[in-house]
This record gives sequence, structure tokens and C-alpha cells, in this order.
Amino acid sequence: MLTAHVTLDPAFRLAPVHRRTFGTFVEHLGRCVYTGLYEPGHPTADEDGFRRDVLELTRELGVTTARYPGGNFVSGYRWEDGIGPREHRPRRLDLAWHSTETNEFGLDEFVRWTRKAELEPMMAVNLGTRGIAEAVDLLEYCTIGSGTHLSDLRVANGAKEPYDIRMWCLGNEMDGHWQIGHKDAREYGRLAAATARAMRMLDPGLELVACGSSASSMPTFGAWEATVLEETYDVVDFVSCHAYYEEHDGDLAGFLASAVDMDHFIDSVVATADSVGARLKSTKKINISFDEWNVWYLSRYQNAEPPRDWPVAPRLLEDHYHLADAVTLGGLLISLLRHSDRVTSACLAQLVNVIAPIMTEPGGRAWRQTTFHPFAQASRHAAGDVLRVEVASPTHETERYGEVATLDAVATHDGESTTLFAVNRSVDRPLTLTADLRALGPVRIAEATVLSGPDPYARNTADAPDTVRPRRNDEARLDGGALELTLPPVSWNVIRLTRA
Repeated sequence: MLTAHVTLDPAFRLAPVHRRTFGTFVEHLGRCVYTGLYEPGHPTADEDGFRRDVLELTRELGVTTARYPGGNFVSGYRWEDGIGPREHRPRRLDLAWHSTETNEFGLDEFVRWTRKAELEPMMAVNLGTRGIAEAVDLLEYCTIGSGTHLSDLRVANGAKEPYDIRMWCLGNEMDGHWQIGHKDAREYGRLAAATARAMRMLDPGLELVACGSSASSMPTFGAWEATVLEETYDVVDFVSCHAYYEEHDGDLAGFLASAVDMDHFIDSVVATADSVGARLKSTKKINISFDEWNVWYLSRYQNAEPPRDWPVAPRLLEDHYHLADAVTLGGLLISLLRHSDRVTSACLAQLVNVIAPIMTEPGGRAWRQTTFHPFAQASRHAAGDVLRVEVASPTHETERYGEVATLDAVATHDGESTTLFAVNRSVDRPLTLTADLRALGPVRIAEATVLSGPDPYARNTADAPDTVRPRRNDEARLDGGALELTLPPVSWNVIRLTRA
């Protein structure tokens, strides 16, 4: 039996738990919007055409923000197409995903949906095919009360009160050759800085995100961030990170350790940002918006031929997740929480159908994918402060990342309760976890759950939606000031402690 140990002490606080860590991403891609969020003919549709079953699952998932409308889609998007009477909205070709965009769902619908879903909207502006003027126009439409052409247009469209959108992304993945309007770092940095300055003339209190690298594997990674931040440092608050993970060539052990790569990615971007700040002699700190992250089997789609026609809301990127995907996603959540001193916003990409925790069928059911559960538990139970947790763990070898710790863990503490999140990365060996809790004082186990099973590739379906779900771990026990429990191989574990 493998054994690992952690010590939990509320005196060793790393940073607050940021509610924006539990954001999501809604893009006009495949069926995320149409037959996902929005399906007027569905049996559960409300008066706005929003699927109530999806709204209920979104609230249960616990997402706190939603980034919109892309993604690659935003770099060719004309926001004006999605406002006003639907019968007057133009149909457009979406070059990013080779689809037809009907614009039946647009900005006004999105903000209305976020209010029903009880989350914060986060917008991206098009810096691919458009620029400063269009970004400021969009901001005016959203944030000015009335008395100008664009604010009065919003009122005429049924929204009397302005949209309180505080966080704005200055484009999307502009380092990528696939991006419409792709730019080099200096060109993008100057455009982003000019756009940021103009937007701040209208609203100085905005929170603005500059595009970082679209992946740490990009040949320009590091140099891109440095150049962009040289241009934008004084006018932005965040630099973005994007990362997706999948199992490669049967290396399940390496896949389960994907958080090792995320840790390195975050640390590298923080170091680059701080280096630029030092050279500029600035005391300001740039935080990270990890506004795209997930498990995504990208290799399945990279060589796929686009359709010959331009379909509306085709089935694209609909990964069906299994247990190991959920455990890996839990490890990525641990990494994000562990870096809460600098990662203060993050968006799981995406929310519905497209590499998503929620799946739907047109006119039919909605259900939770396996990845739904670790996200929902982390959003529900991570509260107060993230604790600095030192893990003493055995290690094992992986093809992708070499030697890695078998246990990955993080904890949060809010004064009344402490929650330990832990992943056993071993593919075949259980792990005994002991935790020194003496610094917490008298506590009791409020709940201990485990997400595991005999088949790491088990999936949830519409007919069997609960095949993979958290279950009670009755082996968790307290002995004086120590916690002990067994973590099965390939497992995500949540242990909640409250004052005795």
C-alpha cells in the first residue's frame, strides 16, 4: 500500500478563493448555444427560448462567470448582427467553424441568460477583423444608461438598465495562425493597448485581459507574453492562458498528471509578467485569466475535413468524457486553486455540448458528463482561503512528464470548515492518505466522497447518467488530530471537515 501525508494549518494561507476561478465559456461553436442554451421549441424552454433543464444544471454546476462570444468565433463577429428584432438579423458565414450563424441568439439574449443563470457576463471584443471603434461602440451599448445613439438603441431593444459587464478580453488567441486577423506580438500589443486606452476613456474601472499564448507549446510562447505586456502593461489587468489536455498513445499515467504541465505553464507566465514589470520599474502585478482550459481530444479533429456546405449549429467537438477525464480535470482544478495568488479568473471551456460538462439532445434530455462532478464540488466547497499544502508523496514514472507525485492535493479554509481536494494519480494502486489536522482544533468529518470505479473509461450517457458520480467514502476516519483514508487508483476525492 502506498502512503502519502499532508499537513493542514489555517495559519499558512496562500490567497483567497476567487469566485471567478469557477467561470465557464460560451462560444457560438457547434451546439453550445443552439440546442444547448437556447432551443425555443424544447419542452422545457422558457419565454425567452432558454432551456430550463440546462439553466438548472448550470446553477448546480456552480459556474460564476461566462466568457462570450468566443473563442475563435469572436475574431470575425459583428456584434450588431445579434441585437434588435430577430426577423431583421442577418445570417452570416462563420469562417472560424465553417458554419452559418443565424444570430437568433446574440448579446441581449446572452446577458438575459446570465441573469437567469445567476452568473457574471465576461465579454470578448473582436480585434481580428475589427478594432478600436467597434470595441468602444460595443462598450457604449452595454454600459451607458441612455442619451446616446447606442445606449438608446439598447433601451429600444428592451434593456432599460445598462449591462454591468466589468471584465473584457482584448481579442482571442491572436498568436494563432488559425485566427482570423492573426497578428504578431508587437502588432497585437499595440492594437490591444490602443483599444484598452480608448475603452478606459469611457469606463476607467474596467478589468481588461490581454491575449497570452494560445498554448505553452506555441513556438512564440514566452516571447509573445513579454512583447505584448511591454505594450500593454499599464492598461491591462490580466494576461490570458489557454490549455487543453488529452491522453496520448495510451499514457494514462501521464494524462492523469496533466496538472504538472499546468503548474509549469502558470509559473512561466507569472515569471515573464513579473520580469516585464521589473524592467518597466512598475509595482503593479499582472494576474492570470486562465480563460480556456479543459480536457479536449483535439487530435481527433485536427485533420478532419470541413463540411462542404455551411450548416447551422452542427455537432462539433462533442467529446464524451470518461472517469479518467474527470479525475484529470480535478487535478487541473487543484492547480488553479494552488495558484490563486495570481490566477484570479478561469473559464472551463465550454459549458454545453462542445467539450462540455453538460450534454443535451435537441428536443430531448440533458445530463451531467463525468467532468461535471469535480467542478461542481470544487465550486460548492472551495471557500475562504487556499491553504499552502505541502504534500509528502511517493512518486511514479510517466512517459510524458517523467517522475511525478502520486498524490496531488490542495485545501481551503473559511474559519468554520476546511475542505481537502485530493487526486490519486496512480493507474492501479490505492493510496493511504494521512493528514495532520492538529492546527485546526477539534473537527469532525462532515462528508467524504470519492469519484472512482473499476473502469477508468466508464462514461455517463443520457440512458445511464449516473454511471460515474461521487459516492461516500466510509473509510475516512479521525484519530485524535489525524485524518486517514484510502484513495482508490484514478480517483478524485473531497473531504469536508467542520468544527466539532
